[in-house]
Formats: sequence, C-alpha cells, structure tokens
Amino acid sequence: MDLSIVIVNYNTKKLTIDCIQSVLNSKLNFQYEIFVVDNASSDGSVMQIKSLFPHIKVISNKENVGFSKANNQAIRRCSGRYVLLLNSDTIVNENTLDTIICFMDRETDIGAVGCEVNLPDGTLDKACHRGFPTPEASFYYMMGLAQKYPTSPKYNSYHKSYLNMKEVHDIDCLVGAFMMVRKEVIEQVGLLDEEFFMYGEDIDWCFRIKEAGWRIVYNPTVSIVHYKGASSRKKPFKIVYEFHRAMYLFHKKHYAKKYNFFINSVVYTGITLKLAFATISNFLKKVH
Repeated sequence: MDLSIVIVNYNTKKLTIDCIQSVLNSKLNFQYEIFVVDNASSDGSVMQIKSLFPHIKVISNKENVGFSKANNQAIRRCSGRYVLLLNSDTIVNENTLDTIICFMDRETDIGAVGCEVNLPDGTLDKACHRGFPTPEASFYYMMGLAQKYPTSPKYNSYHKSYLNMKEVHDIDCLVGAFMMVRKEVIEQVGLLDEEFFMYGEDIDWCFRIKEAGWRIVYNPTVSIVHYKGASSRKKPFKIVYEFHRAMYLFHKKHYAKKYNFFINSVVYTGITLKLAFATISNFLKKVH
C-alpha cells in the first residue's frame, strides 16, 4: 500500500462525498486506501457514504471526539507508506496525489509535504504556508505589521509570504486540510496530540517533525480547493474557544520554557483578550 487517505467527517455529507469522488477521479498510479472517520454526524453521512462507497473503510464514533483523535483512530490502521490528512471540505485536482507521492519518493529527507491550497474564489488559503507562531511572529501579525510589510522576513514570519509562492521550498508548518506525512516519520514522532481538539494539531505535528530532523516542504506545483470552515459553522462559540485554546496549548507546550514570566504573561493575556473580543463579536453578529 502506497497511500492511506484519512478524512474526518462531521455533518458535511455532501462535501465529504464530493471530496471522496475527487480522490477516486484522480490519475493515481499508486495503491491507496481511504478511511472516513465520522464524528457522530446527524445528517446521515455514515449510511450514505457506506452505500455509495462500500470499499471505503468507515469508522463511526458515537460522539464528536475532535479532529486529532479521529485522525489518530484511522492512522493506527493505515498501511500506506504515506498518510494523507485530507479535510472533508476539499476537492483534490486529478494530478495532485500522484505528483506529491512521486515527489516524496524522490526527496527522502522530507517528513511532510503540502500543496497549494486555494479557496473557492481562487485566492490562496494562507494557512497552508506558515511559520511557527512564536510570540514575536504572532505579535507582528496581530499588530498588522505583517500585512504592512509583506516582503519583510522579520515582520511577516507568520505566513512567510515573502517567499516565492510559485516555487517548491521548505516551510515551518502546513495545514491539516492537506498534509502528507511519511509513515516512518509518524512512527518516530508519534501521532497527533489529542489535547488539541480541532486547531493547532497540524502546527504541533510539524513542530515535532522538524525537531526530529525532517524537512517540511510546500509544493505549489499542484493544488486542491478548500471550502473552508464547512463543519465549523455549526457551533461558533465552540470553534472560537478551541481556536484560542489551541494557541494557549501550543505556546505552553513548545515556548513557555524558552521565555520569561513577563513574556508568557503577555502571551496568555493576549490570547484571553482575543478570545473575549471574538466571543463578543460573535454574539453581536447573532443579535443583528
């Protein structure tokens, strides 16, 4: 088995079916398997997917266990040389998978690779090309300096868009919407950290992969389309909370020991204030 594809579904039946179909339509000259992990959807996803795609391996959870844990459930059963995390709200272009596998076969020091991820309007999903969220990078980004100085390596280290986005190059972290990881890398660094419910797990994984000495690479020669946030619209406060909780968890796990009490206090205060503002903003949108 060359490739194991893992798709987590949560009330995105139509999108998930379209995603699976795009994989099946791919010009793929390798053996592959598809896992769909359903997080207790209420839209009839499991029955429909099993009916349409009887060869696909479906794991049906009785509760929403989150993105990390759901992926791990499938990864433990994967037999491919590569494991691909693929969001249910994505469409894979026909040459993407074959090209990426061939690329990984050639470049044996790459631990994980991503491709160009485009939004439906054709613009780049910036989450597919990121630097690690150090306190400095996060501060410059939140203060708007990254947008003001897009070509500056210092001020724009959050998304690193000063790099040539049309050329293959090393990057800090990819997005879990499309992230192909070498199986031996997973065996070395471990599975996704299940403390992260649905955000930050991809950044944490990339951090550990790079710490172990493997390369993380962005390959824009191929692409996918990402209908972003499809399942996350269901519970806005839960999403907002988990997004900010992931920031806290990542800093605490990887950076807290590297910075003094003052810097850590500023970071945690900033995350708390950002969560408060986002919650109030969400509430006001509902009222109006």
